[in-house]
Amino acid sequence: MNRIVGRDLLSRRKFMSKGDILVVDDLPNNLRFVSTILTERGYKVRSAINGQMALTVAKAAQPDLILLDIKMPEMDGYEVCECLKSQAETREIPVIFLSALDEPVDKVKAFEVGGVDYISKPFHVEEILARITNHLELQAAKNEIQQLNDQLEFRVQQRTAQLEREIAERQRAQDQLLHLALHDALTDLPNRAWFMKRLGHTIHRAKQQPLCQYAVLFLDCDRFKMVNDSFGHLAGDQLLISVARRLEICLHPVDTLSRFGGDEFALLIEGLSAVEDAIEVAQSIQKEIAAPFHINNHKVFINASIGIVFGSKEYEQPEHLLRDADTAMYRAKELGKGRYQVFSREMHQRTFSTLQLETDLRLALKEQEFHTCYQPIVSLESGEIVEFETLVRWLPKILGLKPRPSRTALYYNIGVRVTSNVGRTTTNLTNSIVKVRGFQHNPC
Repeated sequence: MNRIVGRDLLSRRKFMSKGDILVVDDLPNNLRFVSTILTERGYKVRSAINGQMALTVAKAAQPDLILLDIKMPEMDGYEVCECLKSQAETREIPVIFLSALDEPVDKVKAFEVGGVDYISKPFHVEEILARITNHLELQAAKNEIQQLNDQLEFRVQQRTAQLEREIAERQRAQDQLLHLALHDALTDLPNRAWFMKRLGHTIHRAKQQPLCQYAVLFLDCDRFKMVNDSFGHLAGDQLLISVARRLEICLHPVDTLSRFGGDEFALLIEGLSAVEDAIEVAQSIQKEIAAPFHINNHKVFINASIGIVFGSKEYEQPEHLLRDADTAMYRAKELGKGRYQVFSREMHQRTFSTLQLETDLRLALKEQEFHTCYQPIVSLESGEIVEFETLVRWLPKILGLKPRPSRTALYYNIGVRVTSNVGRTTTNLTNSIVKVRGFQHNPC
């Protein structure tokens, strides 16, 4: 590409031998002589007999080159050249001085004020024509380079604008991906990741500002599965969207509402002045949720179980707050659903104990730590054994006798194991009447 442009410039310069020349001299004979020579060579020539006229002509229609005499009345050539170079319209016009002054100081001054060449009088015609041709070609090349630079700058601006559009589009795409990564696709609420990040910032701020109080509410929609099974998943999605919109009504702009998945929502309430503020929010939510929802031309009623935990300096991780709010929510479900429950340390201990007990029960089944005992029941009339009462003892190998476990799904597995043991034992009690009344654990 550069070679093509270079050849094009050379080819154009071969034909750039003519131009518009302004000749400035206060002597008419000099003007006539120079103008005649240049006109015969095909140049367009304009004349000025003093400096002021030269400035006016040059500003009216910029020539390609100016031949300027130095010694002129009122305004000499140096002053004319300085004025030409000080104005934007004429600054780029090349000026060749024509003068009878031949001292080096005169030539130096001519170049200092902006002249491009200096021709001493008397001059040879061939010299002046050669120098005019060279400077016109130089000026033409300079103008062409300027045009190329302008075109290049224009292309750069176009490319820059295109890149800015591409960057903006990429930024929008990244913002959209970030929004999708941090928001729930169904309700457009912040998701768990965003909520946990926001909660982490709130915990950090509360440690720096002790008066900053906050609370986390964990909400689960009661009877949602029934609606999903009755009307379908699309209706369930519509219900969740409606629930999200109602929850937003109950919050302030500084609060954060998030959908964790399914029918579970988490709320971060900030700027509390008292613990009662969070309870009022829970009550407001329950009132909003209790109103009927219109799904597929049907009125649908649901409730919400809400767990509340208040922030304190003891909390270091967002997961701990969320864990306790979830514990309080399940406690609200245990107490009858459709209500709220404030977390207490006893809840966590009870939940932990239940989890530990279920773990121990599973290990006990695996290690066969449940033992069946048979207590005979004797008829007072005949003195004979008429039946046996089956008892189960949990005898762990390490901790000794365990207390009776609370009701758990593992009851069924324990019952199966006991029934199997009783069945095997029955064959050895053929002389007695065996009647298994059921599974009863006696701590004695």
